[in-house]
Amino acid sequence: MNPPLPACELRHLGRVPYEPVWQAMRDFTDRRDEHTPDELWVLEHESVYTLGLAGNPAHLLNAGDIPVVKTDRGGQITWHGPGQIVVYVLLDLRRLGLGPRELVRIIESTVIATVAGYGIAAERRPGAPGVYVGGAKLAALGLRVRKGCSYHGLALNVDCALGAFAGINPCGYAGLEVTSLAQLGVSTTPEAAGLQLVAKLQTELKAHIRQPTIVSLPPACTG
Repeated sequence: MNPPLPACELRHLGRVPYEPVWQAMRDFTDRRDEHTPDELWVLEHESVYTLGLAGNPAHLLNAGDIPVVKTDRGGQITWHGPGQIVVYVLLDLRRLGLGPRELVRIIESTVIATVAGYGIAAERRPGAPGVYVGGAKLAALGLRVRKGCSYHGLALNVDCALGAFAGINPCGYAGLEVTSLAQLGVSTTPEAAGLQLVAKLQTELKAHIRQPTIVSLPPACTG
């Protein structure tokens, strides 16, 4: 008889500042053990630029009045803000039998399947994690793995002010065009897109986790 699949809990956080959520992810990862259920956090951030662990500050061209946070995920620089849906994946990769590269593939497949439901044909790019449509970046991803567990995740541009990307070289690529579902003619909300992402991610992870259970907000992220 196969052992039961690990539990997974789903938290909808609404619109929240970046740094308290980042700290909450680190705290969760530090205190979890082999029995801790995995979690998916779905949210929007207030406007912020985040620079990855090995990110080059030269890719920040003009921050204007947007705050900049040096964070601990992989990758270079990106923007988060209203109209962009973020899904953070706090998974015990060792327990699930997944490696970081496989998780990246699963996340990219999740986004590609989600936007296909809106009639958008998206693709990967070798050596450039994320999801692209006609050469323009639609979704970014960045992860950190510590103690065999992942945190951070993906960001899908739904209906956001793309002008903020003009202040950076997105993901470290000068001149990289960035797009959104709205710019591609899709009329939906970040909340609705987030539900679709979670459903597709559940499908991609169905061999590894049970259906996520919706739980209350973590106290560290509600203020």
